[in-house]
Amino acid sequence: MLRVNEIFYSIQGESRASGLPCVFVRLSGCNLRCSYCDTRHAWDGGMDMTGEQVLERVGFYGCRRVAITGGEPLLQPDAPRLAAALLREGYAVLLETNGSKDISALPDGVVRIVDIKCPGSGESGRMDWKNLGRLRADDEVKFVLCGETDYDWARDTVLENALIEKAAVLFSPVSGQLHPACLAEWMLRDRLDVRLQLQLHKILWPSAEQGH
Repeated sequence: MLRVNEIFYSIQGESRASGLPCVFVRLSGCNLRCSYCDTRHAWDGGMDMTGEQVLERVGFYGCRRVAITGGEPLLQPDAPRLAAALLREGYAVLLETNGSKDISALPDGVVRIVDIKCPGSGESGRMDWKNLGRLRADDEVKFVLCGETDYDWARDTVLENALIEKAAVLFSPVSGQLHPACLAEWMLRDRLDVRLQLQLHKILWPSAEQGH
């Protein structure tokens, strides 16, 4: 059984799949309270659904790409089983996690997008740092940055842990706090070979809070 906040069909706004159609399965519940959180509606509430019910709803949209997100999906014991079921049905599966839970619970074939919390989030002390040793080449590591202090911290974390050699690395500015051009200039100055990521869904639907 899964606690589901919403299931919807949209354009993937983040990750290397940005710009591609995707079905989102947003699970309820989160163990963090990041300062810039834009999915507070997923902290609680939602409805109970079986894995079979989720698969049926996903199948309705006719899209072969699925992102399991939250909240924090790995708080729910059945999330890895849902990911495995989607893989068996032939879906490309991404799972977005805040990095505080062990990602090795997920089956091979899932693209694991690990959000490493910077100091500006207020939750940088909650990371499971062992996850850096669990990364696979198809995984992604995301840093959400509030300002230059976060950038310096993220840059040093990337270099000290050789993350560019382990997975795709994405830097994303917090909307309204860090101008994307500033982040781009810092990356170019430091010759940091990571991907600048803007939240495409916020550009397309700036006033939407749910379902996009």
